[in-house]
Parts: sequence; C-alpha cells; structure tokens
Amino acid sequence: MNLVRIKKPRTELAPFFTAFDEFLARPFDEQVFNNGGNAFRPAVNVLDSAYHFAIELVAPGLNKSDFNLHVEKDTLTISASLENRSEEAKPNYTRREFRLNSFTRTFTLPESVDTEKISAHYENGILNVRLPKREEAQVKAARSIEIS
Repeated sequence: MNLVRIKKPRTELAPFFTAFDEFLARPFDEQVFNNGGNAFRPAVNVLDSAYHFAIELVAPGLNKSDFNLHVEKDTLTISASLENRSEEAKPNYTRREFRLNSFTRTFTLPESVDTEKISAHYENGILNVRLPKREEAQVKAARSIEIS
C-alpha cells in the first residue's frame, strides 16, 4: 500500500492542521478504541475572517463549567471532563456505574492571533472560541485612490 501525502496550503490556517496530523500519526486502534471504546473527540470547525479566527467545538450535554481553556505561548488547549454516575438499588443487589467522558483538543495558533483578547462562549451544545487577529494582521478593506 502506498502512502499519499497531502500538501497543506501555505496560509495562516496551516497551524490548525496540527491536530489532524496528530490524529493520522496515531495507530488506528488508538484512534478507535481509545478510552475503552468510549473515545469522545468532538467535531471542530475553524473559521477565518478578516478580523478574527473562530473555533466551533460541538460538545452537547456539557455545561460551561465543564470546560477548561488554556493558552500558553502559541498553543490553545481546550479540554472538558464529564462524569456520569448512576446507582440502582434493589433487594439482594446494588448496581453502580461510572462513566467518564473527557477530551483534550490542542491548537497551534498563528502569530497573527492576539492571545490576550481570546474569548469563549458556550450555548446550545457548541463552544465558540473567538481568536482576534492583531491589528497589523487584519485584512484592510480595498479603497479607491483618486488621481490628482
């Protein structure tokens, strides 16, 4: 079997390909059977506009207090942990079940991101992280120049 390498575009979005590369670098059994078959890896959209990047992370059933966002140098880490406990007590037996769903997603940020102004909002199962671009990295609107 021949491996095919995909050439990544040379844009500011290139650092966001890191998570995808890390996923492909792991053996298949780790990707599918991680965490005892209960792997939880939420889907992510990365958007690029003239003034900011946006990350949309789908994580229904969580509360905003379940999330932890951490920025260190040029790395953004989003993690969450949700523990479900259930107990059923009947005569002659008691059944207890614990289920822990957790995930960590890490993104390498481009130099154009102003890490001091990153904000996040969680609503309707979607975590929206806004990554404003530095003033000098923002795309300026086209303008006409009058000839004198």
